Amino acid sequence: MQLGSTLILDTFAEAFRMRYARVIVTAMDDFWLDAALREFCGYASSVIACDAEIGVERFLPPDETPDGRPGAAVLAFGFATAPLGKALLTRVGQCLLPCATTAAFNGLSEAEEYVPLGKALRFFGDGFQKSKLLDGRRYWRIPVMDGEFLVEERLGTGKGVAGGNIIIQGATQEATLSAARRAVESIADMPGVITPFPAGVVRSGSKVGSKYKALRASTNDAFCPTLRGRVETELVDGAQCVYEIVINGIDEASIARAMRACLHAAAADKILAIGAGNYGGKLGKFHFHLHELLNS
Repeated sequence: MQLGSTLILDTFAEAFRMRYARVIVTAMDDFWLDAALREFCGYASSVIACDAEIGVERFLPPDETPDGRPGAAVLAFGFATAPLGKALLTRVGQCLLPCATTAAFNGLSEAEEYVPLGKALRFFGDGFQKSKLLDGRRYWRIPVMDGEFLVEERLGTGKGVAGGNIIIQGATQEATLSAARRAVESIADMPGVITPFPAGVVRSGSKVGSKYKALRASTNDAFCPTLRGRVETELVDGAQCVYEIVINGIDEASIARAMRACLHAAAADKILAIGAGNYGGKLGKFHFHLHELLNS
């Protein structure tokens, strides 16, 4: 199938069930909100080694936040509820609590399961912490040196989907990187999805396993231009650079919508082909076929 001058390969992305939470982070102004988000979302690209996959879902104007200040909705994904809760508790305690003017709230009021947040962090107040119940939701006020850190008692979690993706093959690095940026920017304000890798773009795509027993994953050699001729390649003729966009979402529909938008945004001159990564359909429950996405 062609999308303009770009070949859309007849393949599919294979994604997995994961648990997710939504954290609403607010601050006094955009400067401190940005500082908080950079700390909170750091080292969170892949659960291959990180404790969670985290990214900003969208920024929120003051009239959409619990305390009427600038904010952002952050989505965090993990394989199970308990370790996801531990990761978020640590990150809020070590990244948001120290950051000037911030507050943290639960973004999933109706959830299947909950994990503790302020319920555990309150002990940092050393007995001076105070709680308040509003509309059935409990908040904790922890005294800090610029006033109080306001944090909700618990975070809701739900069943999400992680690992939706497209793989962009281009004739030059410049063209391929531009296409990757267009793809990420096309879904930057789309609700229900995040792209957890740096600026949403992956250069170190991985395959399952390695020649080294200690590694669970290793470089996806089939897409490495410098290995052409040495391994069985999946590169199309003329491809000199490859970037992957990985998308996590709150449900299948969100992933499908985002992948469709990315396909349209990335296709262009010098983008030779766009495909997707999968494991033969044997590992992930969710399959997103590129041709079906474009025809739907």
